[in-house]
Amino acid sequence: MIMQQVYFITGGCGFIGSNFIKYIFHKNKNIRVVNLDKLTYAGNSKNLIEFTNTENYVFIKGDICDEILVNQILKKFTPDYLVNFAAESHVDRSIDRPMEFIQTNIVGTSILLQESLQYYNSLTSSKKSFFRFHHISTDEVFGSLEKTGFFTEDTSYDPSSPYSASKASSDHLVRSWNRTFGLPVLISNCSNNYGPFQFPEKLIPLMILNCLEEKLLPVYGTGENIRDWLYVEDHCDAIHTILEKGTIGETYNVGGNNEIKNIQIVEILCDILNDIHPAGSGKSYHELITFVKDRPGHDFRYAIDSTKLKKEIGWEPKESFETGIRKTIQWYLDNKSWWKDIQNLKYSQERLGAYKE
Repeated sequence: MIMQQVYFITGGCGFIGSNFIKYIFHKNKNIRVVNLDKLTYAGNSKNLIEFTNTENYVFIKGDICDEILVNQILKKFTPDYLVNFAAESHVDRSIDRPMEFIQTNIVGTSILLQESLQYYNSLTSSKKSFFRFHHISTDEVFGSLEKTGFFTEDTSYDPSSPYSASKASSDHLVRSWNRTFGLPVLISNCSNNYGPFQFPEKLIPLMILNCLEEKLLPVYGTGENIRDWLYVEDHCDAIHTILEKGTIGETYNVGGNNEIKNIQIVEILCDILNDIHPAGSGKSYHELITFVKDRPGHDFRYAIDSTKLKKEIGWEPKESFETGIRKTIQWYLDNKSWWKDIQNLKYSQERLGAYKE
């Protein structure tokens, strides 16, 4: 009899976490998922409503900083995998409220590590051989690139914002729990994600919703900053592949091979929406583009080299930016009630993280 695999997911009601839960259930319905989420502004239990009240899905509202709760979950559900998505993740918010990022991203990760270590040490030898602690991180820990070069797994850390500094710290903690205590860990550093269920503070959903409401499209600085874009389902596939085939203690960079300037992203969104959903005013969405004061510490360019992931475990992205962005736009057009609820309760696309004069 094949034992049911148990995934302990932290932050599973967020953008990437909820997409990952959907992905793994699609891959194998005979698994169990325990989802611990604090339900901060960016967490949305409606993302996973299709699994509510099903026997293979357990939702627990709580904080990764609650060591007693984390300990209880590990003992009760005896997971094979712990995948840590739980994080404060928006650079602009980290400028306004850095201590929240330190608490969740650094303190919270350390609590997950220590409770996982105690749990791991209590396991039988056969159960130990399966357990993995997979920490989801970002390419922002590497800092900024100029016009050439790529981030590799050996790139030195050089974070610029409180957000990226807190993620860099959590990465170091994860590695130390492996090297010092032998906890079987994996780390993945991904490029900018986009796709369904992304909270509208991030560039792509913000610009889509502003277009649909014919609001100004604020572009930081001159819009020349470059990011590598990764469709969220490709990222979920990479995480699953790393869990199944990755080498314990290793770090893997996950990129989409789509380097695009921010201003080009906005122009592409305007072009597609002009075609499939023209503005009620009859004007081009391009007329809404406006340049605003840049944010502090704005990194110029990110670009991921995913060669290690491809060579060692055979993963590469399946979605092109052209197909992925059309799927994303269509999702926001088809799910107006989802983002309207957010606007009504949490966020109205206001500017965050601006300079304080």
